[in-house]
Amino acid sequence: MRLTLAIHPVHAITMGDATRLEGTTLKVDRDGLRRLILEDARLRGVDIEIASSGEECRVGVVSDIVEPRAKEAGSGSDFPGVVGPMEVAGSGTTHVLRGAAVTVVDEGASLQGGKVLEMTGPAGKRSPYSWLQHLVIVPHAVEGLERHSALNAQRLAGLKSAVYMAQAALEQAPAETEVLESGGPADTERQGLPRFAYIGQIHSRQRVAEVDERIFYGDNTAGMVPTVLHPNEWLDGAIIAGYQGMGTETYHYQNHPVISELYRWHNEGKINLVGSIATMAASDNLQRERNSMMAAQQAKWNFAADGVVLTKYGGGAPHADMSLTALNCERLGIRTVVQVSDMSRDRRAESALLFNYQEVDAIIYVGGTDTGWEVPASSKVIAANGELAEALGAPMHIQSGNLCGVTSQQGASRLRSFVH
Repeated sequence: MRLTLAIHPVHAITMGDATRLEGTTLKVDRDGLRRLILEDARLRGVDIEIASSGEECRVGVVSDIVEPRAKEAGSGSDFPGVVGPMEVAGSGTTHVLRGAAVTVVDEGASLQGGKVLEMTGPAGKRSPYSWLQHLVIVPHAVEGLERHSALNAQRLAGLKSAVYMAQAALEQAPAETEVLESGGPADTERQGLPRFAYIGQIHSRQRVAEVDERIFYGDNTAGMVPTVLHPNEWLDGAIIAGYQGMGTETYHYQNHPVISELYRWHNEGKINLVGSIATMAASDNLQRERNSMMAAQQAKWNFAADGVVLTKYGGGAPHADMSLTALNCERLGIRTVVQVSDMSRDRRAESALLFNYQEVDAIIYVGGTDTGWEVPASSKVIAANGELAEALGAPMHIQSGNLCGVTSQQGASRLRSFVH
């Protein structure tokens, strides 16, 4: 499978009379985008604002962040099963507005436990999103709409906006292209290279997914078992963040740090990236044992993998699922690396890891949630209502787990452990 990313740098977003890309400036027709979003009858209105890199600005509560991307004609479907028709993602040409983002604000969320986008200051420097140019949308649901339906409308508005923006670049030559191609286990040109795969959780069944929560090709993952995917599918819209992102935004899937790094090694001729497996954390021990067994078996017999990198999605139970999958891989002769976050609140080593398998001995720490910063008042705030804007604009202490992009279980975390 071969995916070409046609990359168009964006250094500024402004409002204009038509949506078009002029050099590195994206001009957005606010009225045209509003009409597109309000085609969804579940929404009564939408606010559209801009947050620029380097601007003193605080945005919240954030539901999702999406990189603007659009498929070239004949190359496949945009976010298949959600925005576009059902097709296999990961091939053809996808145009990317690199440096731009669509940030969706959730009008139904509270600041307590919610995610905040901080564009400057000591906390903003820790976020990979602070250097981006953000088109911020605040969808307003009709009165009486059920919460899950409002979340679905928000998510769809963000994805449609991302495609709409990127379509402005379809007729333009990209500044650069990036080719992602892997022949999988059958690639005869990479004989002798270590065969690597990725196993990543995309949901935790500790929280039952809503019926309209379109995580995986438009499906809510109910009844899903570990599923073999080409790595390109992750990067090209097959998977989007759930309603409770657990430190993951759709942007992270589109630019998946683990898959991107494995591809770098693959392109340098160091490894053969043979495939990936999407799985989920279980709700009981029997399900945990079955899923962990199946994922390890697929890595062994579908990919003949020599090594696997594993990441989790969620809290303590996903931690246990990931470690058991790694243990099963090790017992099949597959070396593993797991990425973990600190699950302790008392900062004691005894309560941080939740597993202790001698075989699983390559462990990467990607940060906890107990790091925080004192942030000053912000002169510009984008929020769903005046009360929330007032609270967001005030000086506050903010934890790393509440800052978009600072803690990431997929490996994009800006925190790490050190010995002192």
